[in-house]
Amino acid sequence: MRETAIGIDIGGTFTKFGLSDVEGNVLMEGSIPTYTHLEIKPFLDALSEAIKDGLNQINEPFEILGIGIGAPNGNYYKGTIEHAPNLNWKGIVPFIEMFQEYFDLPMVLTNDANAAAIGEKVFGGAKNMNDFIVVTLGTGLGSGLVTRGKLIYGHDGLAGELGHTNVYPDGRECNCGKRGCLETYASASGIKRTVFKLLATNNDETPLRSYTYESLTAKKITEMALAGDPIALEAYRYTSDILGLKLADAAAVTSPEAIFLFGGLAKAGDILIKPTMDSFNEYLYPGYKGKINIRLSELMDRNAAVLGASALVWSEIVQNEAIQVPQQVRAI
Repeated sequence: MRETAIGIDIGGTFTKFGLSDVEGNVLMEGSIPTYTHLEIKPFLDALSEAIKDGLNQINEPFEILGIGIGAPNGNYYKGTIEHAPNLNWKGIVPFIEMFQEYFDLPMVLTNDANAAAIGEKVFGGAKNMNDFIVVTLGTGLGSGLVTRGKLIYGHDGLAGELGHTNVYPDGRECNCGKRGCLETYASASGIKRTVFKLLATNNDETPLRSYTYESLTAKKITEMALAGDPIALEAYRYTSDILGLKLADAAAVTSPEAIFLFGGLAKAGDILIKPTMDSFNEYLYPGYKGKINIRLSELMDRNAAVLGASALVWSEIVQNEAIQVPQQVRAI
C-alpha cells in the first residue's frame, strides 16, 4: 500500500490541495475558492468535502500518514492562522483544532511560503542547498528563509515576512494596516495597482485601458508584457526594481546561495528575472556580489506549495514517528 500525505495550500484567492507520495508523485489534486468564504466554518466544510471527493476518485490502495497545511500567517508552533491580511477570517483562527473535526489524522501547519520552501528543498532546485530563500509572488508576497537546512520560524513561529518589510514609509496602504509594504508593490495585487497608476500618468496606447480594476488580472498583465505591451512592460520594470532592492536587503541578513521566485508573476520569466537581478546587484552589499543567484522555482509547472505542504508530513510527522523516509526529507 502506497504511503501518502495530503498537502493543502491556502491562498488569498484559491485553496489548492493534493495527495502525494514521498517521491512527489501526485495521486490527486484540486482546488476551491478561498475568497468566497467569509467565515471559516463554511470554508472548512467545502474544503473537507472537496478533499474527500478527490480521495474517492483514486483507484489504488493508499494510506494517509498526515496532513500538511501552508497558510498565510500560519503559526508553526500553535497550528493557528493569525491576522492574515489577505484572508476574510480575521484574528486568530485555531485552524488545526477545527480541521481535526473533519480528519482524524496528524496535522502540521506553517506559513504558505515556508511550505513552498520545503517543496523546493525536497523536490526542486534547492535539493543540494542549505541556505536559500523562496519568495512567492501571489495575491500577496510570502517568503520562506532557510539557513543551515532549517526554516527560520523565530520565537513565535511567524518569522520570514519579507512582504511586510517597508519600501516607502508613506506608500501604498496594505491590508495589514501599514503603509508601503513590499507586497503592495511586488505581488499580483501590487502590479495591478502599478498598471493603473501608469495608465493615469501617460497616454501610451494599450488594450489595458479597456479593463476595469476588478476585471484586470495579474495573469493578463503577464500575457500583455510577454506580447510587448509598453504599460505592462513598464509595470514589470517598476516591480522588479523594488523587488530587487528588498531581496538585496534580505540577502544581507541570511547570505543565501540562491533566491527562488515562485507564483503568478514569476511566469513572466526573464521579463521579471533579468531586471530584478539587475536591481538586486545594484543594491547588494559588495561582499555578496557574484555569490547569489535569483532563479525561477523548478516547481513552476507543479504545485510547489502543495508538495511543500505534503513534505511537512514527511519531515515533521513521519520523522518524529521514526518511519524510514529518504535522507533528503529527513534533512529538512
